[in-house]
Amino acid sequence: MSTPHSHANVVDLTHTITEDMPVYPGTDAPIIEQGTTVAKEGFAEKKLTFFSHVGTHMDAPAHIFEDKKTLDALPASTFTGPACIVDVASLTLITLDVLKQYEDQIAQCDFVIFSSGHEKLWGTEAYFSPFPTLNEEAAKWLTTQDLKGLGIDAISFDTMDVTRLFIHEILLGSGLVLIENLKNLDTITHPIFTFVALPLKILESDGSPIRAIAMLP
Repeated sequence: MSTPHSHANVVDLTHTITEDMPVYPGTDAPIIEQGTTVAKEGFAEKKLTFFSHVGTHMDAPAHIFEDKKTLDALPASTFTGPACIVDVASLTLITLDVLKQYEDQIAQCDFVIFSSGHEKLWGTEAYFSPFPTLNEEAAKWLTTQDLKGLGIDAISFDTMDVTRLFIHEILLGSGLVLIENLKNLDTITHPIFTFVALPLKILESDGSPIRAIAMLP
């Protein structure tokens, strides 16, 4: 008996890892080397060298806290569930008033994804320019909403000029996972969709590159 094919519309939310991709200041760029080739060894393999928070990636609570969970210690169910998009494209600060406009959707979701439009600056210096970030009140409110995680199409949940990742501390300290450097969020018009963000299962991983997708009805 044949298995029915899925007719779900899948949107790729992931930037491609390349050697010239934007990386967080102070982080080494990825190195992608051809280890073997079909012509020489009969099979192709690449040797990859990159930090655990490169590209579209997930932060574990252990990214900021030594006593919090790593990604490999979390159940696989942590990495998928219903999600909603919060449009923050015209904002510099994401306040509780903004989130309250989406409160009914957030109550039905495991993930809240912030769409700022900043992904359009990927590959340019402007990608590190100011992007919308949560204030303390909004961040603390999100930790009370029975969520698994948050996502954004920018490089961080904190501003680039901070010396302490205060918003990360609030969110990761509550046990949430954070997904950064998403893309194609502006193509999602459904109020609620299935979000999948699978990290590599690396021992004691503080973070990992992911393949993030949206599965639309």
